[in-house]
Amino acid sequence: MHVNTLPVQQVSAEPAWAKKLSDEDRRGLTALFWSNVNPYGTFRLDMNTRLNLETTAAVPRPRTFADTARPSAEHR
Repeated sequence: MHVNTLPVQQVSAEPAWAKKLSDEDRRGLTALFWSNVNPYGTFRLDMNTRLNLETTAAVPRPRTFADTARPSAEHR
């Protein structure tokens, strides 16, 4: 939040804003805003190349009745 704190401090230190902000306004200031944060990172897409989508993981087998049946009393 340090990145967000600096602009809030700079704006609130300007004389024009200092006169406009009441004590209640200053109490409401927070650096906890997220409009400038991308939590997922930046993804650069190259539309001129193809993705390598080779299958590297085993494909699971279809489920059977035995997979979904309730365990018997001896297995509980």
